[in-house]
Amino acid sequence: MITNIITTGTERSIIENMLDRNREALIETVRGLSEIDARRRLVLSLTTPISLIKHAAAAERIWFQRFWAGLSESECDGYSRRDEGTFAVADDEALADVIAEFERASRRSREIASRFDLDDIMDTPREGVVSMRWTLLLMIQELARHAGHGDILREQIDKPLL
Repeated sequence: MITNIITTGTERSIIENMLDRNREALIETVRGLSEIDARRRLVLSLTTPISLIKHAAAAERIWFQRFWAGLSESECDGYSRRDEGTFAVADDEALADVIAEFERASRRSREIASRFDLDDIMDTPREGVVSMRWTLLLMIQELARHAGHGDILREQIDKPLL
């Protein structure tokens, strides 16, 4: 169930609502899939429905736990070296577990982001100086893009071309 859209209010509440809606939209693309369908490769890359969720959890950890909270790898829940831009999912990871991992990472991201004002800044290794506003907008973009990928994969799974 997708959260109601907030179209008025503070900039912060609108941005956070849009991010949460994209988080939920991404999860909706995998709801009800079998373990086999969640891992079906329908494109040349490693992009599968389950790998989109796994990748999104990694993005949440990297941006909020690692960069904004300054946590070490060992302090990040579910962090592994695979987080760095990969879509790899271990054979023993169930779809429900990967969804739960993403939901945990998202909750922690919300908590970490709440400690900062939108105009607070930090220096990142790749992008340089970024604000919390920029980070939240980046995550909206990232998750919306992957929810779109998930929609297409789900359509291919549910209604394959003849």
